[in-house]
Amino acid sequence: MPGSRHAPDLRLRLGGAPAPAALRASVTSLRVESGLEGADRAEVELVNESLRWLEEPLLAIDAEMAVSIGYAPDAPEQVFVGRVVSRAATFPAGGAPTLTVAAQDLRRRLPLGGRVRWFPIPVSGVGNFPLPDPAVASLVAAEHGFVPVVEPVGAALSVILGGAEALAAVDEPGAMQRLVRKQDGESDDDFLSRLCRENGWEMIVDHAGPLGGRTLRFTSPLDHLTPDATLAWGASLLDFTPRISTVGQIASVTAHVWVARIKTEFTITVGWDWDSASLTIDVRPGVAPGRGDASGVVVDEPVTPGTAPRRIVSELIPRLNSRLTASGSCLGDPRIRAGAVLRIEGVGEQFGGLYRVTGASHAIDGSGYRTTFDARKEIWFGSIPLPEQGAVPVTVTSPLAA
Repeated sequence: MPGSRHAPDLRLRLGGAPAPAALRASVTSLRVESGLEGADRAEVELVNESLRWLEEPLLAIDAEMAVSIGYAPDAPEQVFVGRVVSRAATFPAGGAPTLTVAAQDLRRRLPLGGRVRWFPIPVSGVGNFPLPDPAVASLVAAEHGFVPVVEPVGAALSVILGGAEALAAVDEPGAMQRLVRKQDGESDDDFLSRLCRENGWEMIVDHAGPLGGRTLRFTSPLDHLTPDATLAWGASLLDFTPRISTVGQIASVTAHVWVARIKTEFTITVGWDWDSASLTIDVRPGVAPGRGDASGVVVDEPVTPGTAPRRIVSELIPRLNSRLTASGSCLGDPRIRAGAVLRIEGVGEQFGGLYRVTGASHAIDGSGYRTTFDARKEIWFGSIPLPEQGAVPVTVTSPLAA
């Protein structure tokens, strides 16, 4: 980051206007958390001397709160926009009372209640056709006041998967009706999360810019493979704990597909070869031997040639991306947020390289500004050579060498 990294700058906007100077001076700590799942959150603790902030309307439930952080003299970055959802006060026997105010972004509205509905395109005299998933996601997001944005690669993947469904259903009576999306007793958050899994998307609230906190992005990780920040162990990276497991190392998903036209069941297994960084596909008539072993997952529901691709994607990709995960911390950096890409250097070839941030926490208190994060190494980064990712072997010089 340009500029000094020793003078953290915190700015609050309450009710659409900068917080009063007296209120800002009372802030003792701030924490902002973002993740790929659930609503983002901000929590501010204030010294409540003489109980001056106890009834402050700017901090009332449902009041608007925006947080920007960075380093002086550069302009801070807006990292959170939401509304106050809780207030907690302390009245200790000794010491100053405090008030803690927590806010969440607009995604907090999505989990409220379950709904049952369909998303068809009715065609007079013909029947119902499925509304494309990007349009379904945009419609549901807009109902909650979001400005939906479907990123280009994510939209293209959805078109490809949807096209496979449509082609497989062309000659089957009533098949197009069955492809119509149904929200079956799910909350809007659960329904959108299912759409994301079946299209290979992530759902992220964008807090930057004038529409911060109201922009909901549906993005494929392939839309964003370039690093937002570079962290090197022993320098900007304070600590780093990567974890690799055999979960997903020979990951595969098996589905049984009934082809009505030829009255034959096929077993389709899709997996990932870690050595060649490529997908493996096995198609066999009937029930293939060895299915359901510890290295794979079996889809235990009927699928068709059209629905199989989405179902396999929703099961396979999350498992592959859970093979190598990590957590770490660094000097405060507002660029590190859910969905961002980090370039990790100085930790060897296996653990170095590009990671996707799955959760980030920014904390400013008496000890300064620090960022902690969780991340994963996604299969999509395999298309980038390791040296270009910053993943290089560690060179060890023996003190016994001549």
